[in-house]
Amino acid sequence: MRFRFQRKYLCIPYFLFLILFVIIPIFFIVFYAFTDGSGQFSFDSVVEFFTTTNKINVLIQSLLFSTLNTIICLLLGYPVAYILASSKLKSSYVIVLLFVMPMWINFVLRTGATRDVLTWIGINGGTNPYLATMIGLVYNYLPFVILPLYTTMLKLDKSQIEAAIDLGCNRVQVFTKSIVPQTIPGVVAAAQMVFMPTMSSYVIPETLSEGKIVLFGNSIYLGFANNQWNSSSFMAVIMLLIIGITMLITRNFTEKDNSKEETKW
Repeated sequence: MRFRFQRKYLCIPYFLFLILFVIIPIFFIVFYAFTDGSGQFSFDSVVEFFTTTNKINVLIQSLLFSTLNTIICLLLGYPVAYILASSKLKSSYVIVLLFVMPMWINFVLRTGATRDVLTWIGINGGTNPYLATMIGLVYNYLPFVILPLYTTMLKLDKSQIEAAIDLGCNRVQVFTKSIVPQTIPGVVAAAQMVFMPTMSSYVIPETLSEGKIVLFGNSIYLGFANNQWNSSSFMAVIMLLIIGITMLITRNFTEKDNSKEETKW
């Protein structure tokens, strides 16, 4: 019997990758999260997490840093993306590329260089750990805001903006009632690309605050490094739950954007 190649066979590498590098690791994380050192089913990690003040404080601090970093990156990235998207210069995509280029450098090297620059201008983790860490977070994640916003703004419905102007709207009304609603999917995508990576970040706070600030990613890393597999795995489960909740909240915006695109076509 001759073998007949079908297009569905192209999915096999993807499913193998999904099983080996997504499903199996998550299974082990959940397994360790709800077992003890002997492999027996246990809620010790759950009880330890919710009764340890230090871990709760780390979670709250991580949420605050993630929220603040997301807000600052959006406030800085939105006008930059809008100016570049509405610019008639043919080199605007080159300017966008300049924002993205630092991301090609190794993350650890980039963070170390940021620490050296901040120390040179008088901001260091020893005296200003929160400020130094915040600057490092904004610097590292700002390109992840500019790029999705820029691509979204390139697809703005110009006729809608012109109609708002013809109906007598001023610049502020055009911006708030026409431009902002059209860019909401880009804002949501940008927020997703900043919020969760900030929570799981450990190189930036560890390097720039000189170990004075511990985020959720730091705590998980330190736990695994000290062979605290069960408690660290439960913290990883908490992070997975936060990611899932975030995706559920923002899914409506994505679905609305997709439906609009289908309607246009």
